[in-house]
Amino acid sequence: MIRISIHFIIGILLLGIHDLKAQGKGKWQIQATSIQTRWASDVNPDCPLPEYPRPQLVRNTKWENLNGLWNYAITSRDSARPVRYIGQILVPYPLESALSGVKRRLSADESLWYQRNIRLDPKGGVRTLLHFGAVDWRATVWVNGKEVGSHTGGYTEFTLDITSAIKNGNNDLVVKVYDPTDQGYGPHGKQLLNPSSIYYTANSGIWQTVWLEIVPEVFITSLAMTPDIDSAVLKLNVKTNIDIPMGYSIQARVGNVQSDFSTSNLSDGLNIRLGNAHLWSPEDPYLYSMNLKLIHNDKVIDSIDTYFGMRKIEIRKDEKGYDRIFLNNKYTYNLGILDQGYWPEGLYTSPTDEALMFDIKASKAMGFNTIRKHMKIEPARWYFHADRLGMLVWQDFVSPNQKLGNEAKSFFETQIDETINQLYSHPCITTWIIFNEKWGQYDQQRITEKVKKLDPSRLVNGHSGELLYVDDQLRSPSPNAYISSDMTDVHSYPIPRNALPMPGKARVLGEFGGIGVPVEDHLWDDLVAGWGYDGVVQPEVMKSKYRNMVDSINSLKQEGLSASIYTQLTDVESEQNGLITYDRALIKVPLPIVKKINEKIWPSTWNRDVNDLKLEVAEQVVMRYSDRIKEYRAGRNDSTFLRNLTIMANANKDYEMVRMLMNDYLHKVEQPLSSSNLKYILKFVQTDTDYGFEILLKNRRKINILLGADVADSYIVKVLSRTYIDSFNSNIDSLKWSFIEKKVIPKYGVFGEEAILQSKVLYAVNNQDVKLFDEVVDGWYKNYGRERSWIGPTLLNNIAWFAFERSSNNNSLKTALQMSKISMEKVKDAYFVDTYANLLFKLGLKDQAIEWERKAIDIEPNDDVLKTTLDKMESNKPTWK
Repeated sequence: MIRISIHFIIGILLLGIHDLKAQGKGKWQIQATSIQTRWASDVNPDCPLPEYPRPQLVRNTKWENLNGLWNYAITSRDSARPVRYIGQILVPYPLESALSGVKRRLSADESLWYQRNIRLDPKGGVRTLLHFGAVDWRATVWVNGKEVGSHTGGYTEFTLDITSAIKNGNNDLVVKVYDPTDQGYGPHGKQLLNPSSIYYTANSGIWQTVWLEIVPEVFITSLAMTPDIDSAVLKLNVKTNIDIPMGYSIQARVGNVQSDFSTSNLSDGLNIRLGNAHLWSPEDPYLYSMNLKLIHNDKVIDSIDTYFGMRKIEIRKDEKGYDRIFLNNKYTYNLGILDQGYWPEGLYTSPTDEALMFDIKASKAMGFNTIRKHMKIEPARWYFHADRLGMLVWQDFVSPNQKLGNEAKSFFETQIDETINQLYSHPCITTWIIFNEKWGQYDQQRITEKVKKLDPSRLVNGHSGELLYVDDQLRSPSPNAYISSDMTDVHSYPIPRNALPMPGKARVLGEFGGIGVPVEDHLWDDLVAGWGYDGVVQPEVMKSKYRNMVDSINSLKQEGLSASIYTQLTDVESEQNGLITYDRALIKVPLPIVKKINEKIWPSTWNRDVNDLKLEVAEQVVMRYSDRIKEYRAGRNDSTFLRNLTIMANANKDYEMVRMLMNDYLHKVEQPLSSSNLKYILKFVQTDTDYGFEILLKNRRKINILLGADVADSYIVKVLSRTYIDSFNSNIDSLKWSFIEKKVIPKYGVFGEEAILQSKVLYAVNNQDVKLFDEVVDGWYKNYGRERSWIGPTLLNNIAWFAFERSSNNNSLKTALQMSKISMEKVKDAYFVDTYANLLFKLGLKDQAIEWERKAIDIEPNDDVLKTTLDKMESNKPTWK
């Protein structure tokens, strides 16, 4: 049985660190961020994002935007409504964002509460609706103490009829949110509670506009508009809040042309004939305006304004016999860019509507005609901007939680239904993407066919990147790729390649590129090394690399490639592989040059003034390392310079210079315990003689409060291990251990003892030293290991497995059983359960062992190794031989 190897040194990941500031009930202010966009200063706390939130169903009756300052509280998950609220939060910005005014992580065992008063003057004959654009993840809503409804799902809108709960005057509105992010079973996109690498900060709570609307007793709830350009007909389905009795009618007016339909037409859909239809495309994004009236007894009951675009998308053979993507009966290469929709100050929520529009306009200005909206559903206004600006959209369904179970699968499919219903009428969306790089993949053929049935008017990409190449190596082989899909879709980093040819399917490159270009002073975290699939380069190098990649795309296009999606539009947190910096301030290759390069693939007709994008060109802002060292030795020692030079020295592996610069920097800064400086210390402190270590040791209690749990303690132990033990590598005998103990324990007490015991356990496991393991594992675990947050479930499981395989000492096995139980409780993994069962069996508890091994098989029913283990247990044969 294969187990994950244990590294001798435990890497401690510090994530989600922020300054802790008391949230009083005073004036709102944006919390500190390392960078922010220019629109952050435009946010009006009295009414952020004031625009009408639903452009495809506009009712001219009274509506009220409820964005603004709400009271908030955070409680344990199952607590009742709080008696007191601890401060104010700016809706609709996620709790974790700087724009919320809070910037605080919500853990998986907590609930977030919102409260505000709303003044109403209810009238007879109308309904009052409460709309939420999106709340992540499960929301329960009360009005005046009465529960009016709930919704589960972090990406789709929902509406509650609150008519029966409201009163004249002040009304009490309360929303409770539970959001376990990746610890739950719902889709969470690129969010993690502990973000790193290609995963980002979690978003909890209300993150799209909340608004009230007054509607008639019978009203239109939704529209589904399907263009048929070959017949010049718009197929229109209108839904209302009740099944309308006979005598009602729908009047549709497009321009000066009016069409009238009786109620009997509603169930079958309405056909709006347009004559010589003006088609929608990226070059000419023409939108028709339409007014719909619901009429009864010659009286207008409800009236809405909407819009639609006439376009058609399909796979068809070109003149050379290649299966291509055709838009409006014309082959159109989909030249795309990946867009994750994250903002440094707002996370999932853009600071303003102008900012929301910026990403689409910038993509158009660079010559792209397609955006792949990756692992996120945007507010309705984003798709409205894409519709009117003319951008093809490949829309991802937010992937199912990779901790798959029946709940996760069921919820993923519910979200598919909600997403399609919500976005169906936007002409910009031409392609649905179901799975990405096997994240939570299951039943691909069935779900692909389900989506096609739900929406036969669009293309379905059943799996983007089912085949994944990195550095020309296939990481993700798949024998049954692309069944029932309209495309074969390969991901290839960094160099482009063509997808598999399959009859009737277009070949597309769903992701490629990912060139890392970190730009100093425009980084989310300056301590995170620039990340990209091809390392990190300077802007001038990126220009040539991008040009070469597009030349390759052009060649692949001649061989049947129909689409390509470059990764990515902007940097996002620890990723610096965007064409534009995360703060949307700099473009890494001059915009006209990107556009000119892209025109080799698709001749963009976008000719609008791009000055309003206010994108400066990122020049080679970082001086050569040798030049900076000269400046340092000549006496330059301002703190910003020292910090940046430390990072550069580390990148150049000049570790002696790192220590010198770190000590200079920490002696100079005024606030060494700020979150930014603590992260700096934890990254660069190497030995117990570093000044940063002294700061850790003297301020450990305060740092643990600031950063959580035992973060400072973990680094103290780590540094002591690195300083006194690691240099021996795998060659430590009892005399050397004794020598280390005499040097460390008198000086550092319990921390020294812990570092030595922990190192002995890991040394014993890595070097198969059963005698040493039996001597120390019980003492280490009981005194330190079980209390430490950094001793994670995987490490505990692996130590326990070593005990099972190698040890015959009952005390060691019982200690390992405790470790295994904790790891199994924290992570639902068949092999963690298997470890527990095997330890029980070795300790002579056969019946319990068999019971737990069966539970492991329930998790992984097709695993032959687990089945063989169960057979041995039932036959009373040793499982450790």
